Amino acid sequence: MIEQLKTDKDKIVFVLKGINTEFANALRRSVYEIPVLAVDEVEISRNDSALYDEMIAHRIGLIPLKADKKTYTEKEECSCKDKGCAKCTVSLVLKAKGPCTVYASDLKSKVVQPVYPGMPIVTLQKDQELELVAEARLGKAKEHVKWSPGTLWFREFPKIDIKDAETCKECMEACPKKVFDFDKKLIIKNIEACDLCEACVDKAKEKGKVIKVSSSEEDFIFYVESFGQISPKEIVLEALDIIEKNMSQLGKEVNKLK
Repeated sequence: MIEQLKTDKDKIVFVLKGINTEFANALRRSVYEIPVLAVDEVEISRNDSALYDEMIAHRIGLIPLKADKKTYTEKEECSCKDKGCAKCTVSLVLKAKGPCTVYASDLKSKVVQPVYPGMPIVTLQKDQELELVAEARLGKAKEHVKWSPGTLWFREFPKIDIKDAETCKECMEACPKKVFDFDKKLIIKNIEACDLCEACVDKAKEKGKVIKVSSSEEDFIFYVESFGQISPKEIVLEALDIIEKNMSQLGKEVNKLK
C-alpha cells in the first residue's frame, strides 16, 4: 500500500507499507541502474580560459541533459558494437569568445538540451576562446555519478504511543519537528515529520509521564528527488522494473544450477 505525502515537479514523498528493509534498500540501489544521458567524451580544440581542459570536461560531464532516451540505445548494446553511432551517441558543440560567461545553454544540439541552461561552465576574459565537441551517451550511475537521474532514500516510519502523557503540553513544545498539537490533550498531527529524536520522551520522563517512540519494521517513508532528466515518478517506476528484471535474471541463473 502506498500513501502519498508530498508531490511536486522535482520531488515526491510517500509511505510504502507492508515491505521489509531488504526490499526498501533494493529499491534505493536500483536507481543507480537507470540509464540516463550524460557527456562522456569531450574533444577540446581551443581553450584560452583559466581552467585546464580536464576541468572543463569534468564540468560539462556533470551537466544534466534532457532528451527522449527511448530513441537511444546503450552503447555496449548498440548494433555499431560500441563504435559510436546516431543510435547510441549524440554530439554537442560549443563555441564561445570572451568577455563572457559560458553557460550550459551554449552547448548546442538539435536533440539534446541541458536541464539547467543557466549552469556556468567557465568565465572567458577579453579575446579568450573556447571551442569543443562533446559526445553524450546513455550510462548508469553505478559506473559514474554523472549518469544519476536523482536520489532516493528512505527511513522507517515512526510509531508514537502517548501512553499517559495526554495532558503534557510541554511535550508538544519540546518537539523540534512540530509533530504534536495540543487541544485539551496531546494530539499527533504530523507523525511523518518525526525523526525519532525522543525529545518528547525525555520531557515526558521529566514530568513523570511516559511516551514511547519507535520505528516500524514494515512501513517506510521514501524521498525521491530528480535531477531533471526524468520525473521522480519515472525514477520509482523504472527502479521497480529493474528489480523485476534482475529477479527474473536471477531465477534463470538458478534454474541452470544442477
